[in-house]
Amino acid sequence: MKIYSWNVNGIRAIAKKGFFAWMKSNQADIVCLQESKASPDQLGFELTELENFHSHFAWAERKGYSGVITYSKKEPYEVKIGLNNEKFDREGRTLITKFENFILFNIYFPNGKASSERLAYKMAYYDFLLDYLKELLKTEKNIVICGDVNTAHREIDLARPKENSQISGFLKEERAWIDKLLGIGFIDSFRALHPDLKDQYSWWSQRSGARQRNVGWRIDYFFISPNLRKKLKKAEIHQDILGSDHCPISIELS
Repeated sequence: MKIYSWNVNGIRAIAKKGFFAWMKSNQADIVCLQESKASPDQLGFELTELENFHSHFAWAERKGYSGVITYSKKEPYEVKIGLNNEKFDREGRTLITKFENFILFNIYFPNGKASSERLAYKMAYYDFLLDYLKELLKTEKNIVICGDVNTAHREIDLARPKENSQISGFLKEERAWIDKLLGIGFIDSFRALHPDLKDQYSWWSQRSGARQRNVGWRIDYFFISPNLRKKLKKAEIHQDILGSDHCPISIELS
């Protein structure tokens, strides 16, 4: 099974930049998109009823903001929008789909750069999700979490760690949350297979040619529960795929 995750920075924008051709060529079983910036009623049939895929959406109350989409070749037997928390669910950041052998979380995590209030919101979302996952692990053993986490975990995960040590996205408390997630058993799939591979980024600032110079951050992840580690065959970052300020990432599970 091949699963992709991609912050597309607007589904309507990416649809004009080769998205449909990419979907036909990537051989994906599931594609999770973040920052879709649209509700289904704002999208055409070609995106709400994508050929060969079942489509599920979460969207924000605020127009043109946040949002996630999960496209899957197999229909999930259960779909849940949000975490049963109005404070977070109104921003359309979380979509949970249950399949026969695993549960998939497609998440666009909050960004904390805009203000201290947004950083506090981000950390509150982090903490609420962690508690949610702790409870879920008591009954569910096969869990996949993917999306734009908006935090680089270690110095190897961004090009300029010292310069960004006081910037949201690489703050100690944000990085410590990823430590907590790993501490309850989840595995960073990319680092599990590529522990020391450098210069592997999934997001680049749109300023000053950062992508061309590969001055980026690895802030998009697949986290898997311990039971899935032996089934993890590949974890990749597809830096050659353009169209957004992020690139897609993927895993393959046997």
